Amino acid sequence: MESESESGAAADTPPLETLSFHGDEEIIEVVELDPGPPDPDDLAQEMEDVDFEEEEEEEEGNDEGWVLEPQEGVVGSMEGPDDSEVTFALHSASVFCVSLDPKTNTLAVTGGEDDKAFVWRLGDGELLFECAGHKDSVTCAGFSHDSTLVATGDMSGLLKVWQVDTKEEVWSFEAGDLEWMEWHPRAPVLLAGTADGNTWMWKVPNGDCKTFQGPNCPATCGRVLPDGKRAVVGYEDGTIRIWDLKQGNPIHVLKGTEGHQGTLTCVATNQDGSLILTGSVDCQAKLVSATTGKVVGVFRPETVASQPSLGEGEESESNSVESLGFCSVMPLAAVGYLDGTLAIYDLSTQTLRHQCQHQSGIVQLLWEAGTAVVYTCSLDGVVRLWDARTGRLLTDYRGHTAEILDFALSKDASLVVTTSGDHKAKVFCVQRPDR
Repeated sequence: MESESESGAAADTPPLETLSFHGDEEIIEVVELDPGPPDPDDLAQEMEDVDFEEEEEEEEGNDEGWVLEPQEGVVGSMEGPDDSEVTFALHSASVFCVSLDPKTNTLAVTGGEDDKAFVWRLGDGELLFECAGHKDSVTCAGFSHDSTLVATGDMSGLLKVWQVDTKEEVWSFEAGDLEWMEWHPRAPVLLAGTADGNTWMWKVPNGDCKTFQGPNCPATCGRVLPDGKRAVVGYEDGTIRIWDLKQGNPIHVLKGTEGHQGTLTCVATNQDGSLILTGSVDCQAKLVSATTGKVVGVFRPETVASQPSLGEGEESESNSVESLGFCSVMPLAAVGYLDGTLAIYDLSTQTLRHQCQHQSGIVQLLWEAGTAVVYTCSLDGVVRLWDARTGRLLTDYRGHTAEILDFALSKDASLVVTTSGDHKAKVFCVQRPDR
């Protein structure tokens, strides 16, 4: 669940239209973009025209469950200093997901293995309300585009939406086993992918529903494109579909050699929505033209890095792509691998620019808006900031006693919010040495 970054371009960086791709020398069609982003009201109105078919406390003496002062030491397998400013400690099991409200970046929603989801304030960790009623692990959570609604989804497929200001539940739905969930970028419309291969789209709170039927296998990841009219969905069988959200039909289908040879794990788009990046357990990242539906680049790890050290009873896992994303100011893409490799690729030449090694597998990466800095969180419980221009580690933040499972970055890059297997969510104040 990622924040949209502000647009920007480095003065010495060629525009994407001038990119020359190696390989089959295919020329990518140049698409004239609209003069500006559609007005939110226009898009919301357009969505109205869619034809829908009816289808206990962790810290003693602390009532709010948070800790303001950094701990002098932490107990656990990752003993060390705690760099965090706020610790939210109301979860009683692993915390799987976190999202920040996009309008103010002052609220967070977290969901966990304890079947709980909470909305709380970043500044002091105060609990605002619990998103009650889930009976399974809450794996997805996020705020609507205007921060007025918050949605939570559990593994069994129960989705719930609350009005943030009134703290009241306004909508719920039971779909199939949940794989992913995302709000539309400009309208009160919620999308989700399920294990039966369907992608669901609902208007909230009236509940009008539309489904997009994929292959007979889980829809494992998805992303609404920036224009709000299309969505890209990846599936367990390696296929990729780009859907027209209004018409309900796939515009492009990539399968066989064009698709992946394994389950898709993640998808990302660049700022204008012209390029899509997909990642898979086949260890490949594919660059796709959203206009033509053609693969215009394939990125593979150049070397096989050493596997992270395994604990007792753990089995060795093959490498895979776990997270990826586009830089907003340079023609760069970042790919994070389970073996701990962060690869920075130059889109202009489709070559590996830097390879940054972690001691443990990368769980997620995020680009900072308006800069060439990429953030990673990993299974060793550390958040790291990398300069993609040089491949240099800028700084890191520690405090968790178990693996980090998700993280979010505020729009101004002043805060990083993490969730972990240690039952905690933490807020870190980002102080970069280069600014």
